[in-house]
Amino acid sequence: MENAQTQVTVVLPSLDPDEKFLAVVDGLTSAGFEDILIVNDGSSPERLHYFERAAENAAVTVLTHERNRGKGRALKTAFEYILQNRPGSRGAVTIDGDGQHLTADILTCAEEMLAQDDKVILGCRDFDAPNVPPKSRSGNKFTRRLLLLGCGLRLSDTQTGLRAIPRQFLSPFCGIRGERFEYETNMLLEMKRRSIGFSEVKIQTVYDGKNEGTHFRPIVDSLKILRLILVFMASSLSSCALDLGVFYLALRLLPHGKLTILAATAMARAVSSFYNFNMNKKLVFASGGSYRRALLRYYCLCLPQMLVSALLVTLLGRLAAGSALLATALKFCVDTVLFCASFVIQREWVFREK
Repeated sequence: MENAQTQVTVVLPSLDPDEKFLAVVDGLTSAGFEDILIVNDGSSPERLHYFERAAENAAVTVLTHERNRGKGRALKTAFEYILQNRPGSRGAVTIDGDGQHLTADILTCAEEMLAQDDKVILGCRDFDAPNVPPKSRSGNKFTRRLLLLGCGLRLSDTQTGLRAIPRQFLSPFCGIRGERFEYETNMLLEMKRRSIGFSEVKIQTVYDGKNEGTHFRPIVDSLKILRLILVFMASSLSSCALDLGVFYLALRLLPHGKLTILAATAMARAVSSFYNFNMNKKLVFASGGSYRRALLRYYCLCLPQMLVSALLVTLLGRLAAGSALLATALKFCVDTVLFCASFVIQREWVFREK
């Protein structure tokens, strides 16, 4: 096994630290880590002496934000510094300064990264342990289920700050959106989008008291974390409203016949699908891949979905007895069923860059 202590950079973002912070630094230096990069994220003046004491160690470099800019920005500041000033570093291991990450677990993740330099290593806690605060347990379970259902990511710890990131991924991670806690979840989504593999390493679950030191704000930061899912829902709902509106107008304006519903469905889908494609590509999945390729794949999905929708609505439309309003309601029910399959295919194939 390669000597991780001399080949990786430990990144420790910190806001208003306490004695636990110094204990973490001492543990790292005692374990032999030679490159510890601390980011003071705008801490108050009365807490600056902790950074001064840490900087007395030759292994420690302290970067400073004059004002609080958020954990995400602090991590990106550290990644940029490593790329510019640490040419020999094989990657970064991000940790928290509240003592929740044991030195032995940090070392294990660093060593695993050197062994699997094409994957991000995630140090994952056991949230079923009796010492886990209710806020942390419920928050993790909530985001874990949403990431699985909405993004296809199966993780046991969505909020872990212990992550070992190979050097090759630091540059793209610097461009990820998010300045605060949402950045860490956006990192996971970027890994999914870029097909970056990951491995989970089980670590000790350490909580002192009721996790008073955390700066995670359950409501505000959860909403930021859920931004991608919320934007997708907004895109889908607005596309659905546009689709239903065009469908209803077409049924009112077109002459009644055997192909009326099919024609109305085609007109509605032509308008709403092009709108939805551009919304999803730019705002939801933020795909930087080929526009033409994604558009072709999108319509390879859209056209069969439209035909299935039209077929089912036609069969159910017999129950509508010529009512445009009832036929529109039936179409809404059918398209809701097709929604989940469409989202998964878009995520995994249409807008997948690799």
